[in-house]
This record gives sequence, structure tokens and C-alpha cells, in this order.
Amino acid sequence: MRAVEVAKTIQIPDCVEVSLEERKVTVKGQKGTLIRDFSHAPILLKLEENTIRIWAEWPRKKEAALVGTIYSHIQNMIAGVKKGFTYKLKIVFSHFPISVKVKDKTILIENFTGERSPREIKIVGEARVKVQSEDIIIQGTNLEDVSQTAANIEQGTKVKRKDHRVFLDGIYVYEKSREMEESQ
Repeated sequence: MRAVEVAKTIQIPDCVEVSLEERKVTVKGQKGTLIRDFSHAPILLKLEENTIRIWAEWPRKKEAALVGTIYSHIQNMIAGVKKGFTYKLKIVFSHFPISVKVKDKTILIENFTGERSPREIKIVGEARVKVQSEDIIIQGTNLEDVSQTAANIEQGTKVKRKDHRVFLDGIYVYEKSREMEESQ
């Protein structure tokens, strides 16, 4: 039996400005602006004063799940422009010293398991990457950009065709937070 309606509401904080044009959501805050288009989703969005209402009428299972997904996306957009996101990764090596450099929109990982050519990892979107001795810090307002960049780094340093218990070399995420440092 289908539900008549599945709905969720989001309270908009005072320091954040949200605008809705058809199904295109724009969120502005002190850290920046994020725009996301939800026109592909068969759900309804409505902006009322300081709340956003997301709902689907007579939803199937997939449409009911989409209400929760879009709710989470908008919550992450609000958190991103309000506080930002930070992922910290640790450079771990025991056999060959790994060196990491940031060049334009790519990260160069040199001497990983003794390889001669550097591995190139793409920085996604507007994510900012800093290398501090044994740590890599990724910051940004868009959670998808920050987390995908961290995932690209982890996957780019995955050890293949060796015993994973012996070769623990790689770069691993060790901390995720919803705050950015103010130094930038």
C-alpha cells in the first residue's frame, strides 16, 4: 500500500539565504554559494519564509527515497556554506618515502612503492588541497567535491598485487569534519 504523501522540511538558519527557481536550489552563506539542480527528480519543492518543504504525492518506493536524498543534499549545502567541510588524510609509508605535491588542479604522488613516474590525482570542483608534512588537508563548501577528491587520493594509492598485510603504504582518510580553518 502506497503512502498518500512523503514529506520533509528543513529550517533555514538566519545566516544562510536560500532561493528556489523551479527545482534549482541556490544556497548562499558566509563561506560561498552552492547551486544544485533537482529537475531530474520527480519530487516537489517549495520555499516558505525560512523553511524548505520537500515532498512527493502518492510516491513509489524510489520516489519516497528521493525525498530523503534531496533533503540530505540540501542539508549538506546549508552546512557547507555555513561552516564548510574538511577531510584530513595521512601519508603512510614504510618501504619508500612518498612525496606529495599540488600542481594546479592535480595532485602528484611521487615515489609511491618506488615507482619512477608520479601518480596524478584529479582535484574535483572547488576543493582546496594543502600538504603539511605527513598530512593532506582537503577543504571546501561542496561535500561531494571534498569527499570525491579524498576518495580519488585513497584509490590512487591503492596497493595492487602485493600482500596488504605487509605493504600498508598509501594515503588514508583519518578525520572528517564540518568546519574549515579560517586561515584561507
